[in-house]
Amino acid sequence: MSRLQARRLRQLRAVAVIVFCGFFAKLFLMQVVQGSEVAAQVIKASTVTSVLAAPRGEIQDVNGLPLAVTSDSYNITADQTLIKNPQATAQVLAPVLGADITALAQHLTGTRRFTYIAKDVSPQDLKRVEALNLAGIFSEPSTRRVYPQGELAANVIGFVNAQGSGAGGIESTFNSELAGKPGSVEYVQAGGQRLIPTGDQTIVDPVPGTTIRLTIDRDVQWVAQRAIADRVAYAKAASGTVIVLDTTNGHIVAMATAPTFNPNFIRNADVANLGNRAVSDAYEPGSTAKVMTMSALIEEGLAKPTDRFTVPGALRWKHIQTFHDDFPHGVEKLTLTGILAISSNIGTIKAAMRMPESTYFSYLQRFGIGTSTGSGLAGEGSGILPPMSAWSGTTYPTMVFGQGLSVTALQVSSVFATIANDGVRIAPTIVAGTVDPLGRFTPSAPGKSVRVLSATTAQTVRAMMETVVSNEGTAPGAAIPGYSVAGKTGTAQRYDSTCNCYRGYVSSFIGIAPADHPRFVVAVALTDPHNGHFGSVLGGPVFKEVMTYVLQKARIAPSGSVAPKLPTTWK
Repeated sequence: MSRLQARRLRQLRAVAVIVFCGFFAKLFLMQVVQGSEVAAQVIKASTVTSVLAAPRGEIQDVNGLPLAVTSDSYNITADQTLIKNPQATAQVLAPVLGADITALAQHLTGTRRFTYIAKDVSPQDLKRVEALNLAGIFSEPSTRRVYPQGELAANVIGFVNAQGSGAGGIESTFNSELAGKPGSVEYVQAGGQRLIPTGDQTIVDPVPGTTIRLTIDRDVQWVAQRAIADRVAYAKAASGTVIVLDTTNGHIVAMATAPTFNPNFIRNADVANLGNRAVSDAYEPGSTAKVMTMSALIEEGLAKPTDRFTVPGALRWKHIQTFHDDFPHGVEKLTLTGILAISSNIGTIKAAMRMPESTYFSYLQRFGIGTSTGSGLAGEGSGILPPMSAWSGTTYPTMVFGQGLSVTALQVSSVFATIANDGVRIAPTIVAGTVDPLGRFTPSAPGKSVRVLSATTAQTVRAMMETVVSNEGTAPGAAIPGYSVAGKTGTAQRYDSTCNCYRGYVSSFIGIAPADHPRFVVAVALTDPHNGHFGSVLGGPVFKEVMTYVLQKARIAPSGSVAPKLPTTWK
């Protein structure tokens, strides 16, 4: 080797040493001196924290059949910085997502590292998106709420909003229990094609929601819902409700409203139909309230079923107002039972004159009028019971036959259930219990109970109510062969707040069966019918259809006793 070559070799070695030292110094600076800072910048630039949705608890019927469930779905996301040609990406992606190409292209354009471009995508559509192998397009697991029974009990169950939170019914009332607790996971984007979990696996598992089991029986609900929908259509009514109560425990077996909606397609629903009219809409009960008047009179020892009354065709009250019955008649000789059987307003007023107004008011309160039933249903109202200080000279005589106070369908159902339960009022309940993520069922506490009447009084009033469905009463068509039935019709004038006047009717029928050993109450109400208006004609057939099915499904044996022959008239 020449001297020149040796000198050049030494120079190259020197340069190599200098370069190596430079690299080493830079590496030392990055890894040791600035290691945490550089790592943080890398993580910030490439790591995405994704929410892991918690599976929402189911809503079930009393037998554990699903009424609301959660299914797998996915959200499609984008890193706009990795999308080189937003227009081209949108052209192939839009048909899969059912999106507008122009709008999607705009959504893919920008510098955002994370943005949602589609939510609630099915597993099938996700596979189609992934098959496109598009840079900058990612996915994250999510869930969607599904209602397998469609419209069935929709007004009770409610629905969820776009954010997956309960926005009506049970979904809203028990949202915190149903929702669970979401988790999270950190992902590193690699090559713009997929998300890879970080090395330290930063994952917080979601906590599944609790399942709510209702007292609703799916089969009874279906029969009730079909029956009231058909009757609303027949009567050309604005709406209708049916409630089925188990009188032994206060369980709501069915609660149907028409018209209703399908929570699977909430965007197509009429907002007016989203609530639960059975607990939110207050109306004057009309003649169904007469059972409270009769109960108070008998409990106080002020009247007996056989007491005789002379009932004129009109009654002048304190020179203020003249009252009439719904039907014209001359002087009638009716017993207290007969007054209830033919639903005489005048006869009810004459009987109530034996009772102090304050006594009657106290019984209305004991029956729960003017207060929420405590069912736990979303949107439940309290009805209206004016304080005695606000009564006019005609408030008392109108109240005793069902005007001047307002109730919800559930409240008045509870009144009849109290009479059916030998005078003990049990708070109605819709929740049978809860099921935790491990499948363990915890029953709800029994509804609060309070005695309103003696058992003797309740049994006496039931016997009087049996005459209503006899040939001597207003609703013989509501009788069920083989079973004793105690019931009451209601044809109440409907108060219209738009004109501050009475316009139209609320037609109702509420019955108890079997009357000798009560088990169920079925309450029917139709608002503003235009094809007839009598409660016996419109509500009676619905009661008969639903109650017949309920008795058969529960395998209730036919009645073993004959209805008592209480006299309705006298000579």
